[in-house]
Amino acid sequence: MPACGQPAQPSPATWQHGGVTAATHSTLFPQVPDSADAVLEGLDPEQREVATALQGPVCVLAGAGTGKTRAITHRIAYGVRAGLLQPSSVLAVTFTNRAAGEMRGRLRQLGAAGVQARTFHSAALRQLQYFWPKAVGGSLPRLVDRKIQLVADAAAACRIRLDRNELRDVTAEIEWSKVTQTVPADYPPAIAKAGRDAPRDPAEIAQIYNVYEDLKRDRSFIDFEDVLLLTVAILQDRHDIADQVRSQYQHFVVDEYQDVSPLQQRLLELWLGDRDNLCVVGDASQTIYSFTGATPDHLLDFRTRHPGATVVKLVRDYRSTPQVVHLANGLLAQARGRAADHRLELVSQREAGPEPVYTEYTDEPAEAEGAARRIRELMDSGVPAAEIAILFRTNAQSETYEQALADAGVPYQLRGAERFFDRPEVRKAGIALRGAARFGGNDSLLDDAPDLPSQVRAVLSGEGWTTQPPAGSGAVRERWESLAALVNLAQDFAAAKPDVTLADLVAELDERANAQHAPTVQGVTLASLHSAKGLEWDVVFLVGVAEGMMPITYAKTDEQIEEERRLLYVGVTRARRHLHVSWALTRAPGGRPNRRPSRFLDGLRPGSTATAGRTAAGGSGGVVRGFTSRPETAPRRTQRTPARCRVCGRTLTDAGEMKLMRCETCPSDMDEGLYERLREWRGVQARLSGQPDFCVFTDRTLMAIAEAEPVSPVELSRIPGVLKRKLERYGADVLAICAGQEVGEDAGGE
Repeated sequence: MPACGQPAQPSPATWQHGGVTAATHSTLFPQVPDSADAVLEGLDPEQREVATALQGPVCVLAGAGTGKTRAITHRIAYGVRAGLLQPSSVLAVTFTNRAAGEMRGRLRQLGAAGVQARTFHSAALRQLQYFWPKAVGGSLPRLVDRKIQLVADAAAACRIRLDRNELRDVTAEIEWSKVTQTVPADYPPAIAKAGRDAPRDPAEIAQIYNVYEDLKRDRSFIDFEDVLLLTVAILQDRHDIADQVRSQYQHFVVDEYQDVSPLQQRLLELWLGDRDNLCVVGDASQTIYSFTGATPDHLLDFRTRHPGATVVKLVRDYRSTPQVVHLANGLLAQARGRAADHRLELVSQREAGPEPVYTEYTDEPAEAEGAARRIRELMDSGVPAAEIAILFRTNAQSETYEQALADAGVPYQLRGAERFFDRPEVRKAGIALRGAARFGGNDSLLDDAPDLPSQVRAVLSGEGWTTQPPAGSGAVRERWESLAALVNLAQDFAAAKPDVTLADLVAELDERANAQHAPTVQGVTLASLHSAKGLEWDVVFLVGVAEGMMPITYAKTDEQIEEERRLLYVGVTRARRHLHVSWALTRAPGGRPNRRPSRFLDGLRPGSTATAGRTAAGGSGGVVRGFTSRPETAPRRTQRTPARCRVCGRTLTDAGEMKLMRCETCPSDMDEGLYERLREWRGVQARLSGQPDFCVFTDRTLMAIAEAEPVSPVELSRIPGVLKRKLERYGADVLAICAGQEVGEDAGGE
């Protein structure tokens, strides 16, 4: 019997002993697994369910930090390595080039090269370019570089004056219309139905939208949204082309499925046809892009559309400490609406850390100075700048923090600024390194550089890199940080592969540039909450968490307020260990102190009063198998009530504390002698069955047994971790040991 009832026995570095790491913490240059079963090693039970469920519809509900990218990339790789999936028949789609690049990189490291991992737009554009001559004829129109200029021309043609902000907002409205498949004439009633606030008179926007479409046609342009619209149109109208695409791709994986727009969903349905080999991954509680047309309805309705679907819930949080997870769960516990009804209650798998820090400041400059001062202290204590982030609601807040960090001598980088490999200094450095790799034998600069790191330092010293960073901030410091990131990458590369050459590094840089997988730049990250999604840091400063900013002033409806709450939830779950939450009583020094902390913190920050909460369904992890009847006829699952400490009554979120049914810090009444006897017995059983100790019972479960001292199977079954199968196999032994009886080595077997 395989260990723990899993398809393959885990290696000693198992998921419960730290084998699973946060999504972005994979080894820099790992060895390719030597077999299909080796691909499964280190996955937790739910992740294994994802990885081995290769046929039919699969829905993965994955909370923040639960390793969803790990689960789906291992799923694809396991299928490929086991010969169950052909690499060229798999299409994995996500929403950003960075995420698609990361997925391609992981698949390559797992020995599953050749799988297509792209954004929706990238996949559609490739198909459009290939099939356009056959479906339409001639050359595909050019993709417009700056849509906003075309919108400005359309507004001018309509004799409607738009300032810079209005121009941006009207452009966003046109984009929303197209991804929701709304034509210009239908725009006014469509936004009324959606409860959307128009930045101008809806009739004016409809007029601009109509002229914008005419200008595109006249100038032979298509825009980003047209790529999807035209691909959908071709696949709908030309069944021969649709059949050709479907013969190419047999299996589909969609990441961040809660962000799918109606247009993207329609494209996905056309790719699928009448097949159902589809795996979707998402979390309704991380839906934060509804302004772009994204909706979690497709995720939440998945089992309605696919009644036979297997649903796997990932709730083991490997990213954040129990203290951070407790705050994240608390935020969602007060949520309302459909997404809240399907929230996932995370269970931290990490050791305890510090409590979140809440700080009130007199004004925004004082808040920025306070954050910069604390960051300086953290860096002086050894925390790398790249492991610290300041997250804010709007980009306009950035300037105050840039100034405060510069004054404190703290390097920083702006998230969402120019992409790393597009920076001029990085391009020049790449050319210099490529030249040195090709002609290095004749370059005296490399005579005294025996290894890769010294060779890279020698080459980049000619591009402006120095052993010490330049003083101050600004463009000179930013260029140095870029070059320093390449030097650090070379050092990591050489440490992982001692015999690596300069040519190998150049090839690695090319691969990373194609995947937009930038090396770490040593600077504090400044980012908006929206642009921080998918990222994580050891230390996160959530700033400006005050009414009017979080939720933002223009969030009026219940749906908009709840999206603001989810946005804060995303911010909280970016932190691995340290979380600082702050707000200012006024904007400028000397102003009237009339601001108050965000309502979302009520009952969560010290000294505040809780608002009425709720217990939401679907919080626990696990697997729900597909069924053949309609979902309305399926048995209703009972709601899961929160676990509370049996000593102090506090709600428990840490997995270990939930097994003990008490806080780690609350006094224990455990029988130490009984605990040691249980540990000795467990070791014997593990050796007899050839599996790790924890597969018999974990340390926490044994502690809970030693505290409870059960005298009957019923009492033993009430202890978390003693499941039915383990009760049947080991129950008699455990109860005998608790009663002080001796147990033979051959007991407990099957």
